[in-house]
Amino acid sequence: MDTTYFGRSFCVMVFKNSHDGAVLYKQYVRNETNSLYLAGISEIVRRGITIQGIVCDGKRGLFALFDDIPIQMCHFHMIKIVQRYLTRKPKNQASIELKKLTLKLTKQTKMEFVNSLNDWLLRWSDYLNERSKRPSTGKTYYTHKTLRSAYLSLTRHLPYLFTFEDHQELMMPNTTNALDGQFADLKNKLRNHNGLSKERKIKYIDGFFKA
Repeated sequence: MDTTYFGRSFCVMVFKNSHDGAVLYKQYVRNETNSLYLAGISEIVRRGITIQGIVCDGKRGLFALFDDIPIQMCHFHMIKIVQRYLTRKPKNQASIELKKLTLKLTKQTKMEFVNSLNDWLLRWSDYLNERSKRPSTGKTYYTHKTLRSAYLSLTRHLPYLFTFEDHQELMMPNTTNALDGQFADLKNKLRNHNGLSKERKIKYIDGFFKA
């Protein structure tokens, strides 16, 4: 499940069956919120469909809503989150190594990735916890805030990064790529129809997801 935006206050939230590609449910919303994802899942269940697992982008607070359903955090969304904190070209060695480690996420097993992350922490724990002092107030703060944010995001999502491996019987993908690819295709097609009103755009999107 994922959401794509068409401007600031118009987006489509889509729930797709990863096994056969069928769109189970979609809804037009103003913003992507956890309550709307919950409502979408509830509607799918109401229609008599059993949810075996969820693959999503890891929106904060989302996982707690589905503690009874196996959830897989999209690997590419995880990589993007870390890259957003560390930038495309990090300067310090600790950040360079953490980014390289994260880029291997899609190619490693759970054990390999966890061991790599633990090894990184052993090397850089002092640097990660380094604090600086503000002369004006005397208060201290973490010197490398973005690095800490990247590392903590990885550890916070770690229980959901290898659900596909822990539940191999479900044949879950480890990314939302199939849906992201559809979103990209949809937007490319809509660019050829610039100037469509919102109502006509909705009709086009309805037809696209039925095709």
